[in-house]
Amino acid sequence: MIDSAMTADGAACSPVSAYIHVPFCRRRCFYCDFPISVIGERQRGETSGTIAQYVDWLRQEIAATPSLGGALKTVFFGGGTPSLLAVSQLEKILTALQQQFGIASSAEISMEMDPGTFDLAHLQGYRDCGVNRVSLGVQAFQDRLLEACGRFHRTADVYRAAEDLQQVQISSWSLDLISGLPYQTMADWAESLTAAIALSPQHVSVYDLTLEPQTPFGKFYAPDSQPLPPEATTVEMYCLAQQSLTAAGYDHYEISNYARPGHQCQHNLTYWHNQPYYGFGMGATSYTQQQRCSRPRTRAQYADWLKAYAASGAALDCDPTPPAERILDWLMVGLRLAKGVPLAPLRQLDEAVVPQLRQCLASYLDRGQVHLSGDRLWLSDPEGFLVSNAILADLFNLFDSEA
Repeated sequence: MIDSAMTADGAACSPVSAYIHVPFCRRRCFYCDFPISVIGERQRGETSGTIAQYVDWLRQEIAATPSLGGALKTVFFGGGTPSLLAVSQLEKILTALQQQFGIASSAEISMEMDPGTFDLAHLQGYRDCGVNRVSLGVQAFQDRLLEACGRFHRTADVYRAAEDLQQVQISSWSLDLISGLPYQTMADWAESLTAAIALSPQHVSVYDLTLEPQTPFGKFYAPDSQPLPPEATTVEMYCLAQQSLTAAGYDHYEISNYARPGHQCQHNLTYWHNQPYYGFGMGATSYTQQQRCSRPRTRAQYADWLKAYAASGAALDCDPTPPAERILDWLMVGLRLAKGVPLAPLRQLDEAVVPQLRQCLASYLDRGQVHLSGDRLWLSDPEGFLVSNAILADLFNLFDSEA
C-alpha cells in the first residue's frame, strides 16, 4: 500500500508508481477529450503495425528515463483502450519497466478494459503477465444510451466480460458508470446501479458527464438543456449512487469512487495524496523532482518529443512548482478524498495557510459542506462533494494569484 503520510512537497519522495498511456480506440466516444488514436473496429495489437510501433516508443521512453527510487508499487495502463494490446505487447512494456525500475512482487498492476475488445484468452494472458486489477468501462446498462454515447460495446458484452473476469479470478476489478448522459432518466440510472451491484465488482467508479468543448457532445449540446438531464436530476443521481453503493457495502472513499474493504485503487491514491509518479506515452503527465511534465497529445508530436528526450539524456524541460502552486495542487487532489487533507504539510510551505483557508471557505464551513477540525480539512458527503467544483474554484482563485 502507498504510504499517505507525507509532506506537501510530494515530489521530494521517490516515485514508485507509473502510468502508461495506451491511446488506441476503435472509435472515439462522443464525450471523450483524451489524447487517443482511432484505429477502426477490426484492428488490435496483434494486427496493427501502428500499435506495435507505439509499444516500441514506450519501451524507448522507459529505457531513457532514470530510476529515481525503489521498485514500482503500482502500474496503471490507461487510455484509450489498453485491452487492444496483444498479450506479448503488454509483456514487453512490463519487462521494460522491470528492467529499468523494478516492479515489487506485491505491486498493483491495473489495466483499463472496454467490454467487447478482449476475450477470455486475452484476459488470461494479461493476468499471467501480472495484471491483478481491471477497470471495466461499462458506462451504462442500456444499449440505447451506449449507442447515443458512441460506445463500441453493448450490454451483452458487459455480462460476458464480467463472467470472464470471474472465471480468470482477477484479484480486483472495478466497474465504471457515467451519470448525466443525454436521454438518461432516473429509472435508467437506478437500473444501472442495481445491475452494477448485482455483478459484485470490488470497486465502482461513478462519473458525472462533463461537456468538453472540442468533443461531439460539447458541440451538440448546451449545458442544462435537453436531452441532457437537468442539474436537479444529476444531483439526485449522485445521491442515489451514494445511497445505493454505501448500502451495498462500498466505502465512498473518493468523490467518484467506491470500494469494498481492501480494494481502493492504490495507483489513483498516488495522485490524490499528491505523490510523485512516472508518466509514459502520448499525452501522459509525470510528476517527479518537483516538476509536472506533459507529453504531446498526438503520435507524431510524441515521436518527435521522444527523439529530443533521448538525445538530451532524458532531461525534462519543466519549471519547478512554486510553493503556492504546490499548496493548490495538494488541495485540488486531496479534497477529492473523503478523509480530506492533513494541514500540517501545508503549514510547512506557508504558516498562514490555515487562516487563509478558514476565511476563503467560511460560507461552506457555516453550512456544514466543509469541515476543518484539528489538523485536517475535508468535504462532507454528499453535501460538500456536490459543491466541490465551487469550493475548488474559490481555492484556485485564492492560491493561483500567489503562484
